Amino acid sequence: MAVPSAGAGPDRDAVSAVRIGVLVPLTRPGWVEAGQHLLAGIEWGADSVNGSGGIDGRPLELVVRDTAADPGRAEAAVDELAGLGVAALAGEYHSVVARAAAARADALGLPFLCSSAVLDALTERPTDRVARLSPPQSHGWRVYADFLLDAGHHHIAVATQPSVYWASGVRVLRDHLATRGGTVVELDVREHSPTVLCDKLVEQRATALLLLVGSPVPAVPIVRAVRRDRRLAGILVGAPAGQPEFASWGTTLGDDGAGIPFLRYLPDELGPLAMQVEAGLRERLGGPPSFVAYEGHDTVAFLAALLREHGTDRARIAEAWPVVTVEGTRGPIRFGRTPGSGVWQWTGAPIQVVDRDPECPDRFRVLRSWRRGQDR
Repeated sequence: MAVPSAGAGPDRDAVSAVRIGVLVPLTRPGWVEAGQHLLAGIEWGADSVNGSGGIDGRPLELVVRDTAADPGRAEAAVDELAGLGVAALAGEYHSVVARAAAARADALGLPFLCSSAVLDALTERPTDRVARLSPPQSHGWRVYADFLLDAGHHHIAVATQPSVYWASGVRVLRDHLATRGGTVVELDVREHSPTVLCDKLVEQRATALLLLVGSPVPAVPIVRAVRRDRRLAGILVGAPAGQPEFASWGTTLGDDGAGIPFLRYLPDELGPLAMQVEAGLRERLGGPPSFVAYEGHDTVAFLAALLREHGTDRARIAEAWPVVTVEGTRGPIRFGRTPGSGVWQWTGAPIQVVDRDPECPDRFRVLRSWRRGQDR
């Protein structure tokens, strides 16, 4: 689906505009709510750039394409956007889709700043053309594993679906938990109904169940089944991929959706810039913005600074990732290389383990925080 470009209209000179291609999941089976938040942040960022003079007097135009969580659709969109002359590519939430887009962008020489996907192996080979804002899965999920261990959970069950992303998450958890005597048991949701899954949890004597599955289905039915099973009254339900972050989780599950720890990428306190952006995003979204919306804003803020300093030539953009520093909503953004990653990486992204407060499910509790140079 083609989405009208932000900033387009009769008062815009399409020839003079600086175009950025945007990939977001806006229809099912994509995580639509995440895509809406990501796009809202990107659009707010573009509006801010244009409100402050654009790119050296030229308007910034977004050319948006819906990936619908389909890697093939994303690859076709990258081909189309490259042909439309975009200076760079931005966005995407789903890791498998982002990986397909990154490979195609790299092959075409098109710079790609990935906003939200965390899969470590975003590209099969090292490249200068791809950069990422969100922390690698191996980093964030180790923070989550440490939270589980410190809370006394050493025997973990995971409800899983077939996916490169979920399989990678299981490996991270298993490897990290094993260093402190922890174990991980996989329960394939294709083989177990929510009721049978509860029986398996009792048999395995797991103290925590992690939802490595899509939302709302099958995550929501699993949560309801576990909450209603008296045998599992003491089990912790967790969702490291962040399913409880979005408002639909609380609306659908109510009190059952509280007390389920998940990962999000926000600092403990928002600074002046973030508070200003938060107000604008809240108005645009009709509710509190998720961390994904901030990622969207920061994506455009960084690309705009890079374009202003180094121009719109794709090769020059790819060379400039590590030499530009931008104050984002969640801290100063500068890219570097990290072991095991073939892309430019923001190493300072904050990480939190958070849940919805059982006393007030609309309120979030920070259970653990990580920022470069600190862990608490």
